[in-house]
Amino acid sequence: MKRFTRRPVLLTLAALLLTCHLPAQADEQMDAVRKRGRLKVAVYNNFPPYSDAGKGIDVELGKALAAKLGLQAEIIGFLAGEDMGDDLRNMVWKGHYLRGEPADVMMRVPVDPVFAAANEQARIFGAYQHEVMGMARVASRIPAPKGSAAVALEVFTREKIGVEGDTLADSFLGAVLQGRLRANITHFRSVAGAAQALKDDSVAAVMAPLGELQGALAGETRFTVEEARLGELNPKQWAVGMAVKADAEDLATALSGALSELQKDGTVAAIFKRHGVVLRTN
Repeated sequence: MKRFTRRPVLLTLAALLLTCHLPAQADEQMDAVRKRGRLKVAVYNNFPPYSDAGKGIDVELGKALAAKLGLQAEIIGFLAGEDMGDDLRNMVWKGHYLRGEPADVMMRVPVDPVFAAANEQARIFGAYQHEVMGMARVASRIPAPKGSAAVALEVFTREKIGVEGDTLADSFLGAVLQGRLRANITHFRSVAGAAQALKDDSVAAVMAPLGELQGALAGETRFTVEEARLGELNPKQWAVGMAVKADAEDLATALSGALSELQKDGTVAAIFKRHGVVLRTN
């Protein structure tokens, strides 16, 4: 199951709406949402610390955005499709044949002009986090992940490292050092599973997006969790935001304003902190 937020393969990540030329439908979407009294917020299932079993950063942020607009939040959890284009179609602009109509807004969407241009039916905006690749490690056995990958990762010709399968971390580690690390890469169904293996001493390190590692290891003091500053690793960071239907300009404007207020008053940072994740905004 490929998820753009877990497998960011584009190399240029920046602000949005550089390619969009959308028709204006003044206030129609926002009027419909206000009349309903509820903001329908789509979040991924089984994706801690962002959204899992009705809890998580994106769930809390969705509720805070709704409250700022004077609305109730209706949280809609969904399973990721084969790629994020499928997710945008099912949850933002078309709907699903089983679920019915799409949500009003989807959380945790890459804010990237190339990706946006390939998904013109959705309006992507409102970056609220910048994510980077991270590593959790037993510091006494594994050196800091920085500099040349050929030097920093050579230790994994002897030590085991865990990854979630079919992700950027997985493909990167499998390719560096001419594939010499592959025998010591242990694959898991989730970052949480890899983190548990680290706790159980089945692996000496885990590579995954830093926020997911921080959430999975919140409260743990046995491991060093930090950004993987490896020269060969791309992208270095990627922005995460929201998406609405392409012609819902009024809703996007309202949500952008609400997000700005929540960022300024510290609400967004506080939500991340409650889940053990350090909020990065650039």
